[in-house]
Amino acid sequence: MQSKFVPRGNFTMISKGKIKLIRSLEYKKYRDKEGLFVAEGHKVVEELQKVFRCVEVFDDEDDVKKISFLQHPQGIVGLFELPDDASLQPSIAADSLVLALDKVQDPGNLGTIIRVADWFGIDTIYCSNDTADCWNPKVVQATMGSLARVRVVYTDLASLIDSCDCPVYGTFLDGENIYEKELTRNGIIVMGNEGNGISDEIKTKINNRLLIPPTRQGAESLNVAIATAITLAEFRRR
Repeated sequence: MQSKFVPRGNFTMISKGKIKLIRSLEYKKYRDKEGLFVAEGHKVVEELQKVFRCVEVFDDEDDVKKISFLQHPQGIVGLFELPDDASLQPSIAADSLVLALDKVQDPGNLGTIIRVADWFGIDTIYCSNDTADCWNPKVVQATMGSLARVRVVYTDLASLIDSCDCPVYGTFLDGENIYEKELTRNGIIVMGNEGNGISDEIKTKINNRLLIPPTRQGAESLNVAIATAITLAEFRRR
């Protein structure tokens, strides 16, 4: 059943200048310059309106086709103000789990990880500064509104981990079986780059190396979003 959309923006016919502006928001430098990001679909727009200021909403079919970043437009596009993250100071709660993403590059993977984190009650994700931008339209779409509930903070991961006196977990091919190892209710779970895994600098800071054991030999590795889901599910199961 489609969720009910409650408009909070200004409905307007779109101009050529606005089309150009919205299309430019595919790129981070323009999102930063304009202080705006785009969301599409009733579910996503409705969820994000609960947290972020919606500047404009476009629901005219012809307008949406002109500005949508999707192959199959979802009927509505929302233009939102970027949040002011200047006040976000990285800190790790002693009694909670957080995710740390080390150079995750694919927008679809990042969006799915944010959605997975939301499902498993992870409130904060810390990203290395070279991780994909969470306000990329592809990321926003893949989160399906979870950006309204999961805080994403970009920071120096090495310094963050050094400042935290807590367990630090990461997945490796030579780690301990995640289904047999004792897991804590707090700490940092580090997930690495799609092709190279966790970087050498961060590897040295991980004090709990985990393995998601394959049932049979064949595939060399798991997609990082899938590995994140499996890892969080096991932590929450305990």
